Amino acid sequence: MIIREPESIDIATASGPMRMAVYRPVAPGRYAGIVLYSEIFQITAPIRRTAAFLAGHGFIVAVPEVYHEFLPAGTVLAYDEAGAAQGNALKTTKTVAGYDDDAAAAVAWLQAHEEGNGCVGAMGICLGGHLAFRAAMLGDVAATACFYATDIHKGSLGKGMADDSLSRIPEIKGELMMIWGRQDPHVPAEGRATIYTTLTAAGANFTWHEFNGAHAFLRDEGYRYDAELAHLTLGMAVQLFRRRLG
Repeated sequence: MIIREPESIDIATASGPMRMAVYRPVAPGRYAGIVLYSEIFQITAPIRRTAAFLAGHGFIVAVPEVYHEFLPAGTVLAYDEAGAAQGNALKTTKTVAGYDDDAAAAVAWLQAHEEGNGCVGAMGICLGGHLAFRAAMLGDVAATACFYATDIHKGSLGKGMADDSLSRIPEIKGELMMIWGRQDPHVPAEGRATIYTTLTAAGANFTWHEFNGAHAFLRDEGYRYDAELAHLTLGMAVQLFRRRLG
């Protein structure tokens, strides 16, 4: 579908205004919403292209700035050592409650969108995969796709590095799609096994997909990009959202 130029929207959260980039189709209609969570670098060019891809398949896609409390609106961190250091530092400066409050605000905004159909999903990459996983705990999130979600197996998200994501899995009522790269040092085999076992024990509705891919295989910049794997897994996410969100 042809999509509109992205909009910059500021919405209220418990910790102040949060900037979101919003992508949506040009054609009038009712579309499901997707909260797309970025890596630690915020709304980079690869994240914007991913958002445009999803919107082109008939969704309203809202991409929040995950560090809006700490950085000026519009800040994008570079894919370099300095950017990674700042993003990783902020990851454990922000509270888990802050991440959760942001998720609730973004989901509510999409539910109330004038062109929305009331259905909302979540998708995230790296840090964003973990944030999407937590967004799935909101009762109104019907489908979630998590790409190589970091820190779930260690429980190390947020200030204090002691999140409760694994213990709250029973709160996830929608369908999960968990996508991993086997050559990802950030989530090794034993970490993936911990998540899989916990999801299974909780009776979660999920699918599990492991591929021979590196961390950041979805990012279409840099040497770890795998174009065929990105094409395959993004298509899987679209199929999930179409099936569960309408």
